[in-house]
Amino acid sequence: SRATATISHRMNEAETRAEHIDPALALAGWGVQAGSQNLSRVRREFSITQGRIEGGGKRGKALTADYVLEYKGIKLAVIEAKSFDLPLTEGLAQAKNYANKLQLRFAYATNGRGFYRVDMHTGAEGELAGLMDGFPTPEQLWELTFGKPKAVELATAPEFWRDRFALVPYPDKSGSWSIRFYQELAVQAVLRKMAAGDKRVLLTLATGTGKTSIAFQIAWKLFQTRWNLSGEPTRRPRILFLADRNNLATQAYNDFTSFVAFADGALVRIKPDEIKKKGRVPTNGSLFFTIFQTFMSGTDAAEDGTKEASPYFGEYPKDFFDLIIIDECHRGGANDEGTWRGILEYFSPAVQLGLTATPKRKDNTNTYAYFGEPAFVYSLKDGINDGFLTPFRVKQISTTLDEYVYTPDDTVLDGEVETGKRYVEADFNKVIEIAAREKARVDIFMNAIDQRQKTIVFCATQAHALAVRDLINQCKTSSDPNYCQRVTANDGALGEQHLKDFQDNEKSIPTILTTSQKLSTGVDARNVRNIVLMRPVNNIIEFKQIIGRGTRLFEGKDYFTIYDFVKAYEHFSDPEWDGDAIEVETATSPALLPKPPPTPYAAQPPSTAPEVRERAAKIKVKLADGKARTIQHMMATSFWHPDGTPMSAQQFMEALFGKLPDFFASETELRTLWSDPLTRKKLLAGLADKGFGKDQLLEMQRIIEAPNSDLFDVLAHVAYALEPLTRKMRADRAMAGVSEHFSAKHQVFLDFVLAHYVDLGVDELDVENLRGLLTLKYSDSMSDALKDLGAPQEINRSFCGFQKYLYA
Repeated sequence: SRATATISHRMNEAETRAEHIDPALALAGWGVQAGSQNLSRVRREFSITQGRIEGGGKRGKALTADYVLEYKGIKLAVIEAKSFDLPLTEGLAQAKNYANKLQLRFAYATNGRGFYRVDMHTGAEGELAGLMDGFPTPEQLWELTFGKPKAVELATAPEFWRDRFALVPYPDKSGSWSIRFYQELAVQAVLRKMAAGDKRVLLTLATGTGKTSIAFQIAWKLFQTRWNLSGEPTRRPRILFLADRNNLATQAYNDFTSFVAFADGALVRIKPDEIKKKGRVPTNGSLFFTIFQTFMSGTDAAEDGTKEASPYFGEYPKDFFDLIIIDECHRGGANDEGTWRGILEYFSPAVQLGLTATPKRKDNTNTYAYFGEPAFVYSLKDGINDGFLTPFRVKQISTTLDEYVYTPDDTVLDGEVETGKRYVEADFNKVIEIAAREKARVDIFMNAIDQRQKTIVFCATQAHALAVRDLINQCKTSSDPNYCQRVTANDGALGEQHLKDFQDNEKSIPTILTTSQKLSTGVDARNVRNIVLMRPVNNIIEFKQIIGRGTRLFEGKDYFTIYDFVKAYEHFSDPEWDGDAIEVETATSPALLPKPPPTPYAAQPPSTAPEVRERAAKIKVKLADGKARTIQHMMATSFWHPDGTPMSAQQFMEALFGKLPDFFASETELRTLWSDPLTRKKLLAGLADKGFGKDQLLEMQRIIEAPNSDLFDVLAHVAYALEPLTRKMRADRAMAGVSEHFSAKHQVFLDFVLAHYVDLGVDELDVENLRGLLTLKYSDSMSDALKDLGAPQEINRSFCGFQKYLYA
């Protein structure tokens, strides 16, 4: 009837889904029990991304699919629903976007009156025959995706293993963890290649995106399905997790243990001392964790010549392991001349899965030549934009002692300095040591950071890390003697404990760690807010790894900061970063910043070997007193897109907090609104309603480093790139106008008001604070105030009227 049609056309989306779409899916068999097992599943409001991190603990809009259809544990299609009265394909663009993100073959759009389908593989699209009889059943959609089922032999059946893998659910740590969409895609990509018989597989995912979690999920599915190299599910697999540092192997072992309880004895941590104690390598277990160095060490040759030296890995049969997972595989293991290559070649029957955070670059071509093109890639840019990684800003710091040429007024304490030689960044703390230079740098960043925030400082050598640790502890505001600790190879078990305490988010001590190479990769410390670079970063791969120390998510962490003393930010400008650089937005005049000199050292790949003790023979120079006391520095803030292209402060703020609402159309209008206490109050209330409250504005103020400025300057800088003024500068300017337009007694009171404004900020200029200011000035005697300043209306007019001179 006409009435029914009218009601139908007024249906909102929720009603449309409940009354039309859900019944159509149920009729097609989706979500309906099939025998004793529910093979099909309808995932409603399926969360894909979290939304890019914004200021004040908020996020941008997340990607959420209305429906994701799953059959036999595999996602097959996405459906975007709209209300009954909207066009059928209103949600088609969203459906395609979600299908692309989830790598699904089919995307559907519906308004409850029909379905429209797109085949993302062939590009074919069109409307289905009808609503209630046109949607495919789970079996039909499976056949559309994979083709008709066929009988196959187990040993040569990718389909058999695909189905078997899919039916093993992903562990969720008792509901406290859920697999992210890209992690699931990575797991599926690896398992598909393994099912197809590929022996070398590579995953490339940015640091902080959960490569170890992905490795666990792969291992769990293999373990539960009893996959092994025979092709028959007759036994559980033997899996080896190889790293190049003990903390990485131990971290992986602990992560695997925390996910789910494997059978007793299934997880084995291989250590050299235990091998020596037992006289043999461990063989009882399913998942083995060790480092390359352990496997490369072994038994010594017998003095009588009856026994040759033998590495420990040679004590295993070559086909002992079914799968080998190589963590941070770009660090030398795949090089033709790499010392670890022998391990990989010895266990050549095994499937070898490489994990790396570094896309293909000229410095790691061997890795990609060995493993082949990645089965799946998830970049730093993807992680930040999807809300799974934290954005960053860069502080570029130049000092008057970035380079050094000896002059006779300096004192050479040790070694022989070359007269006339220009010592550059790569020489400091390896060839030459100037204590005053390092102290100045430590003072600079310690004054710049919030000293309560967790920070990692990268130093040139282990000895340099020791010296910087001591300098930090000498100038810290904390009273805790363990505030800053060094973590390097030389620090052994004590250093590992310091790192463990630093990674514990419940602990605040140690707050700062100094290191040289050890912490450049694989350290899962989520609450790192500052990265300080006091040594050269030789290439993009290492730079991205170091940035990865700060990208991990933590509650209340909206961004992190890189303090760059060594011009590492120049790596952003390299086309290999993923984009070409353009002009950089700085917090100081660009003319004051020296142009970066050509890199004075040959680019070298990051060290792949354990850190070793440095030789002590360095040139040590004590600067003349005048030089030591007059080291100057310049600091500029730059903001960068994750693809390596610079962004303005306004773009960074918009990415972090969202776009400022359009409450003012121009700089002039902003000044006018802000100059009147009443319109200023309305403006602030409107901004707060749109998510730009006091906390967000104060965070913006911190980001642009204008702590002594007015909030007007924050808005003007973000919206119109105006250079912020301090409140003191504004007050001094305002007094010129006050002196010209107000009586002597009013000038005295307004000068008193401005002093409070300079100390406490713009809130002191609210009309509600006028009575309190009068009380303070006139010692609770309102009669004296009225005698000096006139009637209340006149006082109010003066208090409000003078403010236009603050913002003229």
